Amino acid sequence: MGIKKFIAAVMESLGLDEFENTGKKKSVKRLLEKLKARKVILSRVSKKDLDKKKKKELKEELAIITIQIKKGEKILAALNHTQDPAISKNKKEK
Repeated sequence: MGIKKFIAAVMESLGLDEFENTGKKKSVKRLLEKLKARKVILSRVSKKDLDKKKKKELKEELAIITIQIKKGEKILAALNHTQDPAISKNKKEK
């Protein structure tokens, strides 16, 4: 998954209308922080008060956020390894 697609997917799932897209690395870090905060909020929801449908929705949302966090950490690790993966690929092709 590309960085732009990841940012768009996370913004959609978190319901963010406006998000300052300064730099790839910084944007991914901030989105990861928001995803982790959202995961903490969802994990603290009292499951006893919810009906089956709400519990299922909560589990699905937690699963989606967990997957997005893993993808974001993978992208961030790639960005830390090389500043711009597209540029490093172009250099190898020459």
